[in-house]
Amino acid sequence: MAKRLTMAAMLAGLLCASAVPVVAGPVEVTVLTSVALTSAMDELAPQFERLTGNKLKIGYSLIADIKKRVLSGETADVIMLSRPAMDDLAKQDKFLAGSIVDVAGTPVALAVKAGAPKPDISSADALKKTLLAAKSIVYADPAKGGASGVYFAKVVEQLGLTEQLKSKTILVPGAQAADVVAKGEAEIGVAQASEIVPVSGAQLLGPLPGELGSLTQFTAAIGAGSKQAEAAKSLIQFLTGPSAAALFKAKGFQQGKSSS
Repeated sequence: MAKRLTMAAMLAGLLCASAVPVVAGPVEVTVLTSVALTSAMDELAPQFERLTGNKLKIGYSLIADIKKRVLSGETADVIMLSRPAMDDLAKQDKFLAGSIVDVAGTPVALAVKAGAPKPDISSADALKKTLLAAKSIVYADPAKGGASGVYFAKVVEQLGLTEQLKSKTILVPGAQAADVVAKGEAEIGVAQASEIVPVSGAQLLGPLPGELGSLTQFTAAIGAGSKQAEAAKSLIQFLTGPSAAALFKAKGFQQGKSSS
């Protein structure tokens, strides 16, 4: 009798155990994003990992490069690029429907070496005089697709300075403008503010003035076909939360609408 009761109890225990949902273990969340977000994401990633137990695998590159790769079939659980690039990818059904969310914006800005005099860039005329007076200027090569370089080349053209600045312009492949300025190899650098603020030896002079200004709004979405959609969603929620917002601000990002 006692043996029968013991067996019945064991069977009941097994049935109860089978009714308890299996809790999924930690997962790896893949991310493709712009180099402009490197300094912020390198600090936010371990915070997210500690909170959730999930691991992030982040790939950084230029916006144009990632866009091309995604169009060619590459994907990730979370893709985070400028709003125009994301809109183009959305038209090709590269994201889960309705998953695009604004995360943070950063202005195209100027940098000088830390401790150097700060030239006037308060207006279009002041910026033009400063650029003409500078011995050297560095920014991302527009041909490589860096957003700040593409935009600043248009500003230079708008100011009528394309030919006058050509001989003293240094072009870098990506987000190295602030590093070049910090080393004293260029007098003025142009980059996303988020690429300037973290660089020791460079100081943020300020964004491009007035109507010349441009804010790059970075948005995130869940990649189509993601097998970690829930974890991807939790990452996006974390990146748009208050603790992430404070760190983004400290890294040179701000709230605002995107520029075309």
